[in-house]
Amino acid sequence: MIVKILIIAAMLAILFSLFRALYFLVTEQQDSRKTAKSLSWRIGLSIALFILIVTGILMGWIEPHGLPTVIQR
Repeated sequence: MIVKILIIAAMLAILFSLFRALYFLVTEQQDSRKTAKSLSWRIGLSIALFILIVTGILMGWIEPHGLPTVIQR
C-alpha cells in the first residue's frame, strides 16, 4: 500500500513540475533557466517513478495485470 501511495505522490510531483515549467515558459520572457530546471526535475522524477514501479514489480509489492481476454466462440 505504501508503494502505491509513493507512486501517486510521484505522479503528482511530476504534474506539479510540468505545470510549473509551463508557468515559467509563459511568464518569463528572457530567462529560460527556470523552465529548463523544472523540466529537468520532471525528467528525473519520471525516471525515479519508472525505477520505483519496476522495483515494486520485481519485489512483489505490486502485481501487474493485463486486460481481460475475451474468448470468442
